[in-house]
Amino acid sequence: MSPLLRLAKSSLGKKYLMAFTGFGLFGFVVMHMLGNLQVFLGPDAINKYAHFLKSTPELLWGARLGLLAMVTVHFCVGIALAIENMQARDQEYAVKRAVKATLASRTMVVSGLIVLSFIIYHLAHYTLLTIHPEYRNLHDDLGRHDVYRMIVLGFSSPSVVSFYVISVGLLCFHLSHGIGAMFQSLGLKNEAYVERIDCLAKIVAVGLFIGYISIPLAVQIGMVK
Repeated sequence: MSPLLRLAKSSLGKKYLMAFTGFGLFGFVVMHMLGNLQVFLGPDAINKYAHFLKSTPELLWGARLGLLAMVTVHFCVGIALAIENMQARDQEYAVKRAVKATLASRTMVVSGLIVLSFIIYHLAHYTLLTIHPEYRNLHDDLGRHDVYRMIVLGFSSPSVVSFYVISVGLLCFHLSHGIGAMFQSLGLKNEAYVERIDCLAKIVAVGLFIGYISIPLAVQIGMVK
């Protein structure tokens, strides 16, 4: 067995994989939000952005495949680490852990599973268009896919918006602990900076939550129509 594979199978290696894939997924979450927020600039801006992505399939599919790989690794390694922790934890350690651990850290697996289900639904809703195949026929005056109109139609349903807001909330709740855990796994979180890093993680998570939910809420109140 190669040293690299041996490291990947160790607990330390799994934590590194969680940290690196988590960093990649965090970067995607930020960039995806920034791209989506262009809806506030009007139909031309968001449609132009979407057309650019679709006209460069090597970039789009490279990002999609990379994202799929990171999600798969992050999910599988997270489950493996959770099982290892459950097997290694004795009763005394569990009691101490429950006192010190935050709610976010103790529900990482559950929130991760719910977020995964949301990602699958979100892809089916807006990317694969299997839930609303009629969205494929939406085009603007320049013949581009009318993503702006698709967003308005998609978020016109209060039930969809409610599910979206709750899911994004869980995602950001997941990140509020995951960002700090990422620094800890990479050995960048020491006692001198632990409180600052944890505070920054919560601020970033709240900022992402506000940014993401601003779009469906704007549709609901008629700001984006």
